[in-house]
Amino acid sequence: MTKSIIATEHAPAAIGPYVQATRVGNMLFTSGQIPLDPVTMEVVAGGIEAQTKQVMDNLLAILNAAGADSTHVVKTTCYLKDMADFVPFNEVYASYFTLGAPSRSCVEVARLPKDVLVEVEAIVCLD
Repeated sequence: MTKSIIATEHAPAAIGPYVQATRVGNMLFTSGQIPLDPVTMEVVAGGIEAQTKQVMDNLLAILNAAGADSTHVVKTTCYLKDMADFVPFNEVYASYFTLGAPSRSCVEVARLPKDVLVEVEAIVCLD
């Protein structure tokens, strides 16, 4: 098995013992992305819409570094601090998958890193 690490300065650097993404064969597995500005490493201001946009921009930057885009995403796992944010989260999330949404799990969690409102990870097929 050949695996390689994907890293880009256009997404936040890892804040722990993990990498932005790992490629194994034609599959890419991203780490969960939270709404950190990749330049300042600060949580973006605003509510669920602003945070979801930053999360998805971070995720796409990692995909782009691997030579992929949102059409290559086959599965996401989405974590929301409050399921009451489900509708506005979906509106922003859907705008990143205009050619068809991937499979998805979306769950409410008690707490996320840095007390953010949303985190998203993806599984991507690079073929």
